[in-house]
Amino acid sequence: MAMVQSPKAATSSSPSLILTSGASGRIRALFSVQALKSLLVLINAFFLLLLVPFRGRRRTVVSAGVSARGSSSSSSFGDQKSKDDRLLQESGVHRTKLRVPATVVPWKSAGGSGVTAVVDSEVGGRRAIAIKRALQEDDPNTVREFSLFVSARSDTIFTQSWTSVSVKIRGLVVLMHGLNEHSGRYSDFAKKLNANGFKVYGMDWIGHGGSDGLHGYVHSLDYAVDDLKSFLDKVLSENAGLPCFCFGHSTGAAIVLKAVMDPKVEARVSGVVFTSPAVGIQPSHPFVVLLAPVISFLLPTFQLSTSNKKGMPVSRDPEALVAKYSDPLVYTGFVRVKTGYEILRITAYLQQNLKRLRVPFLVLHGAADTVTDPDASRKLYEEASSTDKTIKLLEGFLHDLLFEPERDEIMKDIIDWLNCRV
Repeated sequence: MAMVQSPKAATSSSPSLILTSGASGRIRALFSVQALKSLLVLINAFFLLLLVPFRGRRRTVVSAGVSARGSSSSSSFGDQKSKDDRLLQESGVHRTKLRVPATVVPWKSAGGSGVTAVVDSEVGGRRAIAIKRALQEDDPNTVREFSLFVSARSDTIFTQSWTSVSVKIRGLVVLMHGLNEHSGRYSDFAKKLNANGFKVYGMDWIGHGGSDGLHGYVHSLDYAVDDLKSFLDKVLSENAGLPCFCFGHSTGAAIVLKAVMDPKVEARVSGVVFTSPAVGIQPSHPFVVLLAPVISFLLPTFQLSTSNKKGMPVSRDPEALVAKYSDPLVYTGFVRVKTGYEILRITAYLQQNLKRLRVPFLVLHGAADTVTDPDASRKLYEEASSTDKTIKLLEGFLHDLLFEPERDEIMKDIIDWLNCRV
């Protein structure tokens, strides 16, 4: 493990086609020269859609809700067996009507009452699983709760928290997961933070986990940035006087980074931690930068088969990979065109505004990461205006640092950094 305080040239090779849950490789594959060959097909499909005389009615069903102790009632939907039905069956949760208040649902745990809303069935299936996992937390040292809040766009966002039963709270950590995953994957990390006096909050950003939106689709990453700001307001209002830190992984790190560039957020955050941040992405050809917005406008939710799951893994731990890609809350389909373009867009913004970062930060990046670029983290370290900044480049480590075999050592590095700033 190497700690770098001053930039050094780093070398890492990136294959032209990377298929992982992270940002850089999949987006590079999405807008590669090979993908451009599909442009004519996309345009033809667009004009075929214009010929359709009507649009099908959007199907809405009652979603899964879980009572105080994980029990539920069920309602019949005939013999239809959708993917979401199978997810609900696997999770052991039946369908009930979910009522969502106009703004914020109070925090719920195994001792609270059920929460429900009428939502799309695909979203409902995911939300049912996310709620069930929060309610069934069995760690005697941690209280795990969930809450829903409604964004300014009227999207319902799933959030959760982890609180130590016995350790006094000294600070707060708000975490943002990476592309295609969800906040529940960081439960072990949250419990480590609990043991050190930090209450942890996680938010599933739009199109992910238990939140609204087509799975794996992000119409605008600015939505996620705005939702994070709203969530921070909620967290800070509930915990007045406690220092607040943000943690972001991969694309989640890009969301955190853009949020803390806002002076209003900067003034309320004591520091940020980034793992494998999606700061810079280099398309395979400059021409694709011109075509990306066109394709994403014509068919934003289209999934390109050129972006598949072949390529380098994101962790050297085989069990971690199996757990990730067998998780129904992790999106494993082909990357959606607009989602890919949004990542290109936010990274382009960050590249031009790195000097606006002024809060203390720690950035950790695997030197062997083929998903996001370690050199971009070096640039972040070099150009940020923060006077309190640390970078650690980890030789031989891949993308999902908190799921590498040495995860405990990495978590300790993060917690030590936080402890020094509480």
